[in-house]
Amino acid sequence: MAEDGKEIFFGMDEEPVKDEPLTAEAEDAAKADAEAATGSAKEEAPAGPEDTEAAEESGEAQESAQDNSELAAELEEQKNRYIYLYAEYDNFRKRTLKEKENLYSDAVAKVTGEFLGVLDNIDRAIDSSKNADEGSIDAVIQGIEMVGKQAGEILTKIGVEEIPVERGTKFDPNLHEAVMHIEDEELGEQEVAQVFQKGYIYKERVIRHAVVQVAN
Repeated sequence: MAEDGKEIFFGMDEEPVKDEPLTAEAEDAAKADAEAATGSAKEEAPAGPEDTEAAEESGEAQESAQDNSELAAELEEQKNRYIYLYAEYDNFRKRTLKEKENLYSDAVAKVTGEFLGVLDNIDRAIDSSKNADEGSIDAVIQGIEMVGKQAGEILTKIGVEEIPVERGTKFDPNLHEAVMHIEDEELGEQEVAQVFQKGYIYKERVIRHAVVQVAN
């Protein structure tokens, strides 16, 4: 409208231009453009504190899950290793026990075999003593002495030695066992007066202490 209040006309018909309503197609196009603009704005909008925190929590959850998976795999490996080592130890224990039993059995068989000859000679000495007379007593005694010598040789062969002790030997509680005490002017203090039973030692291990009488 002009300043003087008159309408301005365009076109040949000289009719005023009027606002016409949008068609359905135009409305749909406008709506689509608005939605596209809104989506683009959301994509371009910077992440807020809540979005950053959620992303961090998600990353921590993934890292924690990965750590748990690695720990589970390591635990399974350690479990398998333990089972293997236990089986190896059990086999070693059984094998060692079996070898120990075999060694003991072999030692018993070997020593017994050595002493069978002594037992045979003892039986012969007993038979001879039953038929002995005054003239054969000396022969019986000699036979028994030979048996004793044979037994001593066998002990020496397997490493067993007699503990050396005689009258006048200094008493040693590590080797001797005192069962009696007497006063004897011929002997010094804590000296052996009499040997009641021989003692034996294997290397540094005392098998049996010598049973003695100690003086003063």
